[in-house]
Amino acid sequence: MNDPAAKSVGSLADAAASSAGKLRRAASVAVVLVVVATFAGLIPRWRQRAVLRAGTKELAIPTVSVICPTPGQTGTSLALPAEVRAYLEAPIYARASGYLKRWLVDIGAQVKEGDLLAEIDVPELNQELVQSRAQLAQAEAALALARTTAARWAELVKTASVSEQESAEKQADLQLKSATVDAARANVRRLEDLQSFESVRAPFAGTITARLTDVGQLITAGSGRELFRLAQTSTLRVYVRVPQTAARGIVPGQRAELTIPEIPGRVFPAEVVRTAGAMSSDSRTLLTELQVDNSKGEILAGTFAQVRFADIQPAPTLTLPSNTLLFRSEGPQVGVVGSDNQVQLRNVTLGRDFGPTLEILAGVAPADRVILNPSDSLVSGVAVRVEDAPESKKLSSKTE
Repeated sequence: MNDPAAKSVGSLADAAASSAGKLRRAASVAVVLVVVATFAGLIPRWRQRAVLRAGTKELAIPTVSVICPTPGQTGTSLALPAEVRAYLEAPIYARASGYLKRWLVDIGAQVKEGDLLAEIDVPELNQELVQSRAQLAQAEAALALARTTAARWAELVKTASVSEQESAEKQADLQLKSATVDAARANVRRLEDLQSFESVRAPFAGTITARLTDVGQLITAGSGRELFRLAQTSTLRVYVRVPQTAARGIVPGQRAELTIPEIPGRVFPAEVVRTAGAMSSDSRTLLTELQVDNSKGEILAGTFAQVRFADIQPAPTLTLPSNTLLFRSEGPQVGVVGSDNQVQLRNVTLGRDFGPTLEILAGVAPADRVILNPSDSLVSGVAVRVEDAPESKKLSSKTE
């Protein structure tokens, strides 16, 4: 049975349920829209805050410029200043006192061993020699008499004409006279040797480089005053001080080249003959002696020269700009940036000062990144950001 009223009530109920469902959906949509709007407003703020935090953290990291140590300039060979000296050189003094009678050689003269250089007049010595010879003759005469007397008394003792005591005294007198003769003879030989020194002779062959006396000058033996200076220059000694960095490469028998500024274009071969065997404490160098042939007399003793060791190439040391150093109580330091962009302070050993750059003997390696113009507050462990070097700076660094 179809009741119109019941149908109408059912229709109203369905309409109410449909309306309630729509309201719930609208409310849900509204809530979602409010949530979305809220998040849409907050997300930009969060992003801005994150960007601000990241920017602040980034600005807190200092930016630094770095440079790598560069090898110093080195030549193809080791060249060092040297001093040329005579192979043998000796001052000649007088052994006898007197007046210079004459000199026979002057500076530049070539002499042989034993050649007469000068003569000294020694009248006092001559008189002493005459006196000592007379004393020797007197002692020899006394010895002859003592010998005869001792022989006679020895015979008389056998016949008991004299006592044994008297005979012993004569024998002792004979020994005394014999000793006196020996002493007088030794004194004569001494004076004869001194008299031979009135002739001043060359002790070895060479060149007279100085004459410091003249005729009539009073010569006093043992006064320390030179008469001549003699040098042997056919072979020359060359002394050079090799720095510590190249000292281990110097061995006896090693070849070298000697050049003299006043003889351009000439190279004289030299050879290492010996070294001091120890470094000099004041200069940290090794004294090395070389020999060079000078049979033609082209090189003058006492000349300043230069020695080049062609087979020794000293290892180049590293250099850094002077504005990379920090001077603190620990000594000179530099800041090195590691692979993790953290700073490590290192102590360095300084070498020569070239003005804009300094020689670094120890403390850094060629691949290290050293901070330019470090701040005084720089400490180890600080994170930094490395600034990219501009192209012009890279090119200038390569050029240097």
